[in-house]
Amino acid sequence: MALTIDTAFLDTMPANVAVQFFDRVAASPDNEAFRFPRGEAWESVTWKEAGDRVEALAAGLIALGIESEQRVGIASGTRYEWILADLAIMCAGGATTTVYPSTNAEDTTYILGDSESRVVFAEDDEQLAKLTAHRAELPHVGKVVTFDPSTGSGQAADHGDWIITLDDLAALGAAKLAEQPDIVRTTSQAIAPDQLATLIYTSGTTGRPKGVRLRHSSWVYEGEAIRAQGILSESDLEFRWLPMAHSFGKVLMSTQMACGFAAAIDGRVEKIVDNLGVVKPTFMGAAPRIFEKAHGRIVTMQAAEGGAKEKLFKAAFETGLEVERLKREGKSVPIGLKVKHGLFDKLVFSKVRARFGGNVRFFISGAAALNRDIAEWFGAAGIKILEGYGLTETSAGSFVNHPDQNKFGTVGPVFPGSEVKLGDNDEIMIKGPGVMDGYHNLPEETAKTLTGDGWLHTGDKGALDEDGHLVITGRIKELFKTSGGKYIAPPAIESKFKAVCPYASQFMVFGEERNYCVALVTLDPDAMTGWAEANGMSGASYTEIVQSEAVQKMVADYIDELNSHLNRWETIKKWTLLDHDLTVESGELTPSMKVKRNVVQGNHQGLIDEMYA
Repeated sequence: MALTIDTAFLDTMPANVAVQFFDRVAASPDNEAFRFPRGEAWESVTWKEAGDRVEALAAGLIALGIESEQRVGIASGTRYEWILADLAIMCAGGATTTVYPSTNAEDTTYILGDSESRVVFAEDDEQLAKLTAHRAELPHVGKVVTFDPSTGSGQAADHGDWIITLDDLAALGAAKLAEQPDIVRTTSQAIAPDQLATLIYTSGTTGRPKGVRLRHSSWVYEGEAIRAQGILSESDLEFRWLPMAHSFGKVLMSTQMACGFAAAIDGRVEKIVDNLGVVKPTFMGAAPRIFEKAHGRIVTMQAAEGGAKEKLFKAAFETGLEVERLKREGKSVPIGLKVKHGLFDKLVFSKVRARFGGNVRFFISGAAALNRDIAEWFGAAGIKILEGYGLTETSAGSFVNHPDQNKFGTVGPVFPGSEVKLGDNDEIMIKGPGVMDGYHNLPEETAKTLTGDGWLHTGDKGALDEDGHLVITGRIKELFKTSGGKYIAPPAIESKFKAVCPYASQFMVFGEERNYCVALVTLDPDAMTGWAEANGMSGASYTEIVQSEAVQKMVADYIDELNSHLNRWETIKKWTLLDHDLTVESGELTPSMKVKRNVVQGNHQGLIDEMYA
């Protein structure tokens, strides 16, 4: 039965993000707002302390001349200062332009130029170098603010007062507040709900990035819609590593202000597992790749143990999966199975949960499709993964599963206050307060994506079940037809391989207008280091490991297993194991860890063609 959520919140939402933030500061002044690493320790600040810092920085931006809707860039990884800068920009009436730290100098210059950003927050010397090298192409940028006092010292000498520190900006703000104590609060109150709050440039697979224009009311709505569902409360603790330059990271900030929980912030991906053990959060948002890696790591570690421990591990998950199946079907769990499950929970599942800190109520998965088998595996261990769906063009969240009605294989019902329908070719179309105004300076692109009455073309195919839960069936542009006339949905096959092979990193299926499917395969470097140590190849390079006869045979066996679960026309007839994994730095992955299929195909077209020779 579908859950019913009261939409009365739509009539009482804060007018804008700045008001939403200051309302939260007033409601929870002494509660913890953020914690963040300082060296090896974690530092914590209250909402009041964060509010004071944001107000000073916002006043500093006003002192620099930032006016309504003028853009201010942030070129940085996820960290506490990113959040301070973003809030300060919006409280000053400006609009944040997000730049991933991995964005190259050319695209960084394009984004800041296209957005006409007046001030830019730059994390470190690497980001500063992109700006100083292209200063002549950034005539609108009047000031650059560094997050760390130690950065920029060498470059500041050549650029005078063009580069200042975060403390310098706060000092400008303090002086402004001394003259006009209410300047930030007055400015905040005057921001209209439909005023531009954020420009997020999508990292498309081809061509220039497109700037998505998102309003204050969109971000406020996103947070309030989550709050209305009763999923999160002040007692929760989030661990946030997702790129704040991505809409998934930004929507978590809106949700935090609406619900009032604390967030531990550290964007270093390599520290996620260590941080979970220290922070012990109750929830975290992540891309599927994080869950795939964790699943693969745990499974391969148990396989390496062998013997009785591996048998116990497999028996535990067989039992856990059976118990979860019976619960989903509304059937009672036999007493014998209950007792066995309780024993396995103490011996196996509690240790799996401990790897994630032991307090997780649920994870939220978004940004790409999550394999159902992996979601069910986590569920068997007592860890819920609530899959959701949205786009940058919908301010991130548009659908999410509920802890009390988590349906595997779906991304949940549409957010309260939004609408969904299926258009031509079963294209998912969304309408609601989260939908963008359009693409910055691209009226023709906007007209292709937004209908006159406000429906957004997502480009994804889907279906709705009897409870209104959305099932994503493929990306329209990614579907292809073989020369035999059969339609193939590559993401479905690709996610199945990752569930079958615990060493997998990426698996990309090709075969458009060909008579069979082929694949490019990459393996996870961390997992393969462990494999090498257990198989007499310790110290070997990644390339040597993946080119070894043993690994080639292992992958062949996993692909045979995959093929046994596919329709005949979907099976992978030939495959190539790449000598490197895909990375954000190489340009083959987006910062949210999605594969740029066109880039990968272009880089390896020769290998693909060879498989058809």
